[in-house]
Amino acid sequence: MTMKIKLLGCCVLLMFVLPIFISVLAAAEPVGTSKSFRGPVGLVVYSLRDQIKENGAAALDFAKEQGFVEVEIGLDSHYGLTQEQMKEALKQRGLKPIGAHAGYDFLLKQTDKAAEIANDLGVKYVGVAWAPHKAPLDEAQTLKIAEDFNTIGKRLKEKGIQFYYHNHGYEFQPYKNGETLFDLLVQKTNPDFVKFEMDVLWTIFPGQDPAQLLKKYPDRWILMHLKDLAKGVEGNLSGGIDVKNDVALGSGQVDYPAVLKAAQEIGVKHYFIEDESPDVLKQIPQSLKYLSGIEF
Repeated sequence: MTMKIKLLGCCVLLMFVLPIFISVLAAAEPVGTSKSFRGPVGLVVYSLRDQIKENGAAALDFAKEQGFVEVEIGLDSHYGLTQEQMKEALKQRGLKPIGAHAGYDFLLKQTDKAAEIANDLGVKYVGVAWAPHKAPLDEAQTLKIAEDFNTIGKRLKEKGIQFYYHNHGYEFQPYKNGETLFDLLVQKTNPDFVKFEMDVLWTIFPGQDPAQLLKKYPDRWILMHLKDLAKGVEGNLSGGIDVKNDVALGSGQVDYPAVLKAAQEIGVKHYFIEDESPDVLKQIPQSLKYLSGIEF
């Protein structure tokens, strides 16, 4: 009789404890990951630039509510906040800045200042997403950009910071032997000083295969922007597009199972959702849901 009572008590206890235990495990799953895709997935704070300009630091509550921990931020611009305000806002919400984008000229001409800000904010990676050029990009301009990148990268490396370049589409002008000017840029930059962040939209829009490009330069890619391009949109080499064509992950043209499989195989370290659309607050949860169910 005593044994039956004990067993009954254990069963009742499990009825209450097990659901809580399961919910805790579920909550502990990193945001945007699945059995196949391990992430980590962060958010590009630029996605919330309009919300920050309107509501200040409170706009970052959205990032916390979605479960993000890692973020990529601006280095020389914080969308209306001061450097100290951004730093404190991230800290209060448990958001960890991993990388930061800055202007090309700022990084080239004020590298020490950039490193000082990066160290204050606690970011390990500092990059640029646009190289000033006269369109269309040509060989001479690409070689000058590569030279500048090597200079910036070497200076930042001395400060313990890794420099990276975020492709933007215009670099894929045809060059020689079936290669593009992006290939030239990779080949002319020092692998220790210059790494790369693939923006998936700005890879597929100019007609490239993201998965194949990752495999072509497996030691150079360290970060990734997760974005999708609306179906039916034809690309070009301009580096510009209507932001309304930036759609929720999984609803556009990108074969994300193939891209993420390749990215994991070569060792991309951090992934960031960037959504520049007017529907950012609606699309980011949709993108996270898609990633949580992805299989490859």
